[in-house]
Amino acid sequence: MIRQLLTMAADERLVQGAGVPDWPERLRQLSRQARDPRLKAFYKAGTVSGDTPLSESPLMALDFETTGLNPEGNGIVSIGMMPFSLRRIRMGESRHWVVRPREKLDSDSVVIHGITHGDILNAPDLNQVLSAFLSAMAGHIMVVHHRGIERPFLDAALRERLGEGIEFPVIDTMELEARLHRRKPPGFFARLRGHRPVSIRLDNSRSRYHLPFYSPHHALTDALASAELLQAQVAHHFSPDTPVREFWR
Repeated sequence: MIRQLLTMAADERLVQGAGVPDWPERLRQLSRQARDPRLKAFYKAGTVSGDTPLSESPLMALDFETTGLNPEGNGIVSIGMMPFSLRRIRMGESRHWVVRPREKLDSDSVVIHGITHGDILNAPDLNQVLSAFLSAMAGHIMVVHHRGIERPFLDAALRERLGEGIEFPVIDTMELEARLHRRKPPGFFARLRGHRPVSIRLDNSRSRYHLPFYSPHHALTDALASAELLQAQVAHHFSPDTPVREFWR
């Protein structure tokens, strides 16, 4: 993802949190409202109860590479998915797609993610892989690093293609780092001495847990990186028996 372009203000908003839906009930409601059969099937798969321990919850790390940071004016160019649990990452079941956005590739984004005009020339539109993509998502709790990207980008892409968006529960590893390291901003004298807020970008967050460095901005690699980060966060700071409702948004 284009993580380093996120502003400090966007980082800080994650600390505040928001009202959390009753996700099982919300997905039941959406299954009755959805018109597209692929969306209806996705919602019907539902999700686990909020009381379910995180260790027993079906998790799927998700990452997008995009043409920019605005979901209303930019598009998805690649998708990476990695199913996992707190004990195991199932790399053999991972999925990766390069898709052709309806928006032009921006030269700045090409430099970051390395996906060129030639790469997307014969790539499918998102709508052509949507059935497989939603089937892979179904029943899982998505794990992302900054939910301000994956959920709004997918919602905007489906509204453009289907005339209806999408909602789904996510666990945000960036928000978890914000909970741990951004509870209290540095005071005046700390700022005067040059102290800065702890970085909660994906690579900096991983380094705090001594996780290996991966080259960023490949959707599948970043999905793997997010999965490993959540495993490390739980191992260091949370009980695996914590109800999933304490994590999802």
